[in-house]
This record gives sequence, C-alpha cells and structure tokens, in this order.
Amino acid sequence: MEVAVIGTGYVGLVSGTCIADMGHNVTCVDNDKDKIDMLNQGEMPIFERGLKEMVDINTEGGRLFFTADIKKAVEGAQIIFIAVGTPPDEDGSADLQYVLAVSEEIGQYINDYKVVVDKSTVPIGTADKVKNAIQEKLDGRGVNYKFDVVSNPEFLREGLAIQDFLKPDRVVIGSDSKKAKEIMDELYRSFTLQQDRIMFMDIRSAEMTKYAANSLLATKISFMNEIALLCEKVNADVEKVRVGIGSDTRIGYKFLYPGVGYGGSCFPKDVKALIRIAKKNKTSSKILQAVENVNNKQKELLVDKVVEQFGEDLTGKVFAIWGLSFKPMTDDMREAPSRIIINKLLDKGARVQAYDPQAMDEARRIFGDNKNIIYTSDQYSAINNADGLLLVTEWHQFRNPNFDRIKKLLKQKIIFDGRNQYKPDKTIENGFTYYCIGR
Repeated sequence: MEVAVIGTGYVGLVSGTCIADMGHNVTCVDNDKDKIDMLNQGEMPIFERGLKEMVDINTEGGRLFFTADIKKAVEGAQIIFIAVGTPPDEDGSADLQYVLAVSEEIGQYINDYKVVVDKSTVPIGTADKVKNAIQEKLDGRGVNYKFDVVSNPEFLREGLAIQDFLKPDRVVIGSDSKKAKEIMDELYRSFTLQQDRIMFMDIRSAEMTKYAANSLLATKISFMNEIALLCEKVNADVEKVRVGIGSDTRIGYKFLYPGVGYGGSCFPKDVKALIRIAKKNKTSSKILQAVENVNNKQKELLVDKVVEQFGEDLTGKVFAIWGLSFKPMTDDMREAPSRIIINKLLDKGARVQAYDPQAMDEARRIFGDNKNIIYTSDQYSAINNADGLLLVTEWHQFRNPNFDRIKKLLKQKIIFDGRNQYKPDKTIENGFTYYCIGR
C-alpha cells in the first residue's frame, strides 16, 4: 500500500517506519527541511531504541522515504496519516492549528479517493473539523474527490514504541465508512496475525478512548503517590502495600510504582485536555483535577526532602542528579520531574551536577548556558564532591551502583531516592542517610 505520514515527530517517525517494515511504501513528510535532511542522512531527531536501525533497513530497502514535498506525498498515497503536534493551549485544551493546517493542505492536493487518518491525539470531534477543512479546500478547487476521515489513536510507550507498534495490545479504528474500514484492516492485518486485535468503533468513541486510557493510567500513578505519602505518615511500607494490592487480578501491578510524578508528552497533556473537554461540556472532572494536582505536588517532593535535611537555604550546596528524561530509554524531557527538581534546587541557591545516558543534549537545550549546572560524562563524575545524590529517573545502570565508590565520592553520604530503587535497610547499613518515597 502507498502511505503518507505527515509529521516526523515521535509518533509519525515511529509509525511510518514500522508500517514500512511490514512491506508498505511510506513517505514521511515534514515542513522542517533541516529535519528531513537529517533523516535522509541517516540521523535521528529523537532517541528510540532500535529506531535508527529500522529506518536504515527500510530506506535502503526502498520502502521508506523522507521529503518536505507534501503535494507529491498526498497525491501518491492511498492512506494519509496526520501525525503533527497538538501542544496544550493556554487553557489546557489541545491546540489544533497544526492538524487543521495539514488538513487544508491535504484538501489542496487530493487527486483521488483517500483515507485520512488522525494519528495525533486530538479532542473529541476533531475528525469533523478535519473533514470540513478538507472539503472546504475541495470546494474551493471546484472538484469533488471522495475521502474518508478515520480516527486511529496511538498507544506507544516511549522506549518500547517499536515493540508496541509491531505487536499492539489493540488497534483502535474509528470510522463510519465500510470502504475506509476495509482499507485500514488491510493495512493493519499483518500486525495482528496471531490474534485479531483490531477494534472498529465510531469516530468519537475512538477519539475518547485515547484520552480515557492515558488519564486512567495517570490516575493510578497519582493514586499510588498519594498512598505513598500516607504510608510515610502511618509508618507503613508502600512497596509492601503495592505488592499486596497488585496481586489482586482486578488491579494488577502496572503503574503502581510510587515516585516523583509522571511526565512526558502524553499523560500531562491528555489529562489537561480531558479536564478542558469536561469543562467545555459542563460536566465534572474532579478526579482528573485531583490527579493533576497530586502529580504537580509530587514533582516537588524530592526537593522537600532535601530541604528537610539541609534547610531552605541551599547556597553553596551541590547536588548530583541521576536521570533527566521523564522515563528510562528515551531522551524526552517534556514535563519531566527533573526540570522541576533542578529549577527548585537552583532557586534555593544550590548547584547541580547532572548525568543521563541519553538526555544530556536535550537538557542543555532546555536549561541553556547555566553556570550552576554541570553535565558530567558518567554517573560517578556527577556525584564527585556532591552534598547528596538525587535519583530521579530509574535507568537500569542506576539500579545496582557501586555503593563503596559512591561513599568515597560524595561529600555527605546522603541519597534521595525518587524511584525507590534501593533497599532502605541495606542502604542505611552501608552508612548512608537515605530518603525514599513512602517507606
């Protein structure tokens, strides 16, 4: 099949590459010519495990192409994915300007029947707006080419995105067109050969499914973080509580790990957007508002523990930060807890020595030329002569460090574990003052 993917951000690049890997011909389009040049030279604008290798295989195989020419891509495609950004607007709602701008361009260049797929996370009712934008352009051209708009939300986990796309839990497709359903079924059938995981539904239900799924996962995280705070007050161990409730098959273990809050491009944005959708439709969103409030407060928790140890004035203190990305196996720092933690430490007069396996360049871009932040070449250089270590992101290499080496390098033997990676009793026996979450 001939496929166009408009937008080469995280979702667009991963989706286009995986579709090409199944034998389809995919043209990825972006109006950022520098990014297109980078991709055509085999360089990746994002870090995702296995992505570069898969891009290389499919470009060399003649199935995957990158271009800034949207006209050529639209004219040659049967299926056109819209995978551009929908950043939160000032009121928390999703900003659709890029989605609708692309829709107008599609309408300008359609030359035959097309299936237009909303892959971006968009508010309920966006498919109607996309359809209207395309039709207005067709009317302006005086032509009457047929097309269908389909909702096909993504459920990709950063760090595991290729696995999630190639072996999905489900493929949600919202459409009211028999022809579009048949075409989408043909596209995705090879991804679900072992078990049929394609779910057809109406468009608005598909749009709602993405928001509801992410908001529920965010709710589990905030719930567990709130339980962790209560465990600290009543002298209970949240890790034992987690195992106790996770063993209930109705609940399960996933997303029950307490920590320093969720981040990334999806959960914060989608919770905000769903709150805004509820407000617009004059219905309650008290649970979602609580989820957001708890998460915002949780990102400050590790700094609160630092203040508990050292006091409000941290002038002259140096803190090591292990982990900058919002989760392991990505360089994404959007809404990352590390951003809040570092800024609050700096505001209180401290200096920071930071290390992350993948997000160092992104951190430099975000924080700019700040003399109070030093980026180190490895995790142990970050703790050299520091007053304390803050574990923020649970990269594998941080899970079993050399504690004897840490003791020698730290000025003060204090660990603030924001991900409950270490055993409290053993860490204290090793001579550390140890702060964690809910234990």
